Amino acid sequence: MCLSDVPAGISGFSISPDGSKLLYISSIPGPVKTPKDSDPALDKASAYAVEDLMYRHWDHWVTEVPRSFVADLGAGKITPENSRDLLGEGNLFELPTEPFGGIEQLSWSPDSRFIAYSCRKKTGVQYAFSTDTEIYICRVEDLETVCIPMGGGYDTDPVWSPDGGRLAWLSMERDGYEADKTRLMVCDVNFPSVSGILDLSTAVDLDAESPCWLEDGSGVVFSAACRGLGGVYCLKDEAAPELQMLSAPDWQCTLSTPVQINPDGTFISLCNSMLEPNEIVLADAASGQIRKLSNENTALLAGLHACEVRQEDIPTVDGKLMQVWSIYPPDFDPSREYPAILITLGGPQSHNGQDWSYRWNYRLMASQGYIVIMPNRRGTTSFGQEWKEQISGDYPGLNMQDYLSAARYFKAKPYVGKMAACGASYGGYSVYYLAGMHGGVFDCFIAHAGIFDEKYMWFTTEEMWFPNFDNGGLGAEAPVFGGIAQPGAPYSNAPRALRHYASSPESMVTAWNTPILCIHGGKDFRIPYDQGMAAFNAARMMGVPAKLIVFPEENHWILQPQNALYWHRSYFDWLYRWLK
Repeated sequence: MCLSDVPAGISGFSISPDGSKLLYISSIPGPVKTPKDSDPALDKASAYAVEDLMYRHWDHWVTEVPRSFVADLGAGKITPENSRDLLGEGNLFELPTEPFGGIEQLSWSPDSRFIAYSCRKKTGVQYAFSTDTEIYICRVEDLETVCIPMGGGYDTDPVWSPDGGRLAWLSMERDGYEADKTRLMVCDVNFPSVSGILDLSTAVDLDAESPCWLEDGSGVVFSAACRGLGGVYCLKDEAAPELQMLSAPDWQCTLSTPVQINPDGTFISLCNSMLEPNEIVLADAASGQIRKLSNENTALLAGLHACEVRQEDIPTVDGKLMQVWSIYPPDFDPSREYPAILITLGGPQSHNGQDWSYRWNYRLMASQGYIVIMPNRRGTTSFGQEWKEQISGDYPGLNMQDYLSAARYFKAKPYVGKMAACGASYGGYSVYYLAGMHGGVFDCFIAHAGIFDEKYMWFTTEEMWFPNFDNGGLGAEAPVFGGIAQPGAPYSNAPRALRHYASSPESMVTAWNTPILCIHGGKDFRIPYDQGMAAFNAARMMGVPAKLIVFPEENHWILQPQNALYWHRSYFDWLYRWLK
């Protein structure tokens, strides 16, 4: 039986705890107009017309804006006419926030009277330069709404306490910076009053993810990565909260946040690693045991040869220690010589850790006979805010030296022969940058969705807050243009910006001399595909062996099955040609 008749469709939904109402995500017309919007007779014309920024996002033109609606259940089919828009009319705010927000950004109170949600109530230029989402609490009865006043960056993932008297959520302090510390916040709610806002994670140098309350409401459980391992933690809601680790620090895996903790301290979670996809497990830190409850991948993995994963800390050029993971081919023999792949990480603020990917799968690479090297260079998460934030404004600096330190460390091993550097997004930028200054360390390169020309990138990407902070920083002295602080712009005189643009990868193409494969998606609006074209063109004009692959229907990621197969075959063909 069909319960709804919503012409724009429903992309996500949540039923109220008392079963009386439905919260659902649909869409309204967006700021980007097409010819038929002005004249229905022009239904065969194809064009986009815009008058402000944020006219495209990630992989689509913003002809529609996601919105959230609430409707009564049991009163006939749900239609736009009997649904209420949580944001009202006369605005084009997104709910949930693009491009990755979903129904998890809206949360019913236990008594079904309120909905807490995360929303960035901005449009156009203001939206493009801001990460300021706030948490709002909406009374369902009359849609009266109050804001929890944080006035900073991302505030997301609201969750109600079991008694409905408190709310927990994730929060970043600084507007315009996507990699600020992700704090765990709580507050008291007595609608319309919000009080007692508290940062539970003040003394914790971790980025919280996926919060949920203990069943008795005495604390909040969350997941966080620490030194490349994904653990589960608990912070009690007290004046001086203490961090309790619910997973053992020596478990070489990543665990997801459980929905609840059992009275005996065990919890059910998803668990994966570099060697194994997700399985459901029962975890018990007290006994140090993880017991599988599902075995979806056991038979498949049993048919594969085992690979060894190692972890070590190696010295950097400035006297620090950097964690490096490595995976070795099946039946590894240290008396033989193996080609190697050094992974240049995307983000730039992310990390190499014990987790599984179906796009960049390091076990698959090792199984093709390569030693796979994964440095957690400057800018990686799970090593504290200072290590993570160092990379902002220093793209050409220490993180590139970190890559070279790792490459030289492994090339000194008697069993390591030729080496490639391969990466996507910021990892693609890293490849293009290393191509101009590696000094013969690498024998070939692969760049996927990489930034080649930083100045051109500024004028063509969509979310402007990202290059604004990382290229120039934020502060009281930031230059203002058009009423917007723009320290990261090519026309800024901010010291970080001047250095950044002077050191863009395209500035060093005359030193390129190493074979390079450039891959890009045609619908990549974060890093437009002509960046890959420009890098390929530059390589060929320098006489460098090069190959360009453009996937016209893919975005920043290659997602369609046969495209993914072609991507992998092309990746390994290139490595085989130049390393084997």
